Amino acid sequence: MVSGAGPVLPHPLPGAVGLSHLSAYDWEAADGIRGGSPHLHLVCTEAYVVTGGRGAVQTLSPDGFRDIPLEPGTVAWFTPGTVHRMVQGGGLRVTVLMQNSGLPEAGDAVFTFPPEVLADPEAYAAAASLPPGGGPETETAARRRRDLAVEGYLPLREALLAGDPGPFRDFQRAAARLVRDKVPAWRALWRAGALAAATRTGGRLDALEAGDTAHLDAATAHETRPTRLGGYGMCGRRDEYALPGTTLPYEEKKPGPLPYEE
Repeated sequence: MVSGAGPVLPHPLPGAVGLSHLSAYDWEAADGIRGGSPHLHLVCTEAYVVTGGRGAVQTLSPDGFRDIPLEPGTVAWFTPGTVHRMVQGGGLRVTVLMQNSGLPEAGDAVFTFPPEVLADPEAYAAAASLPPGGGPETETAARRRRDLAVEGYLPLREALLAGDPGPFRDFQRAAARLVRDKVPAWRALWRAGALAAATRTGGRLDALEAGDTAHLDAATAHETRPTRLGGYGMCGRRDEYALPGTTLPYEEKKPGPLPYEE
């Protein structure tokens, strides 16, 4: 048990990572590119493991713009503060590994909406949220959300290409202001998830060093299957797992706007 963490989550995936599968959106955006909604994470590193098809991930960071090709076998990852946009090239299929399972689903992601939307938390929440159900209304809202994110993304990219990081830095600061009030809740999730997993490892090392193997008496195996197929995420249609530490973004029983999907 980690001090102040509440109950430790049972048997998370190794490292308490989050897991999902994505099929990149095929919708064409204003710049002619087919793909997902550009966004960044404030705390978590994200990795793409490409399992099928072709495409790319466009990234914006202080070191500029990159267009990273994606094909089966590619592993690409991006650290906090990196704007990323998944680009569809044909049948792109990606397994996503997300650091700090539970934080992205709790809002550790901010879309590259235009500055006036980012400056208004209520307007941002309305633009970022999707109606429940997964039907035509959800698809329309997901596409509208993607288009608004691309609208804000393109000026950031053009400024970076021109050697001006100012608009990108302004976006990072606006994103941080937008989520600041969420940090206490994120800290609780981190303590119960990723930090608790690391702490358990330390305890096992201490036990082995002392010749104590009692923790091996609890050895067991687990298996799971997706608990939702084809949800509308930030980057594409998303298969999700009800894993310990993950707050599933599609739970319709929760009142108010849905958390922001990945």
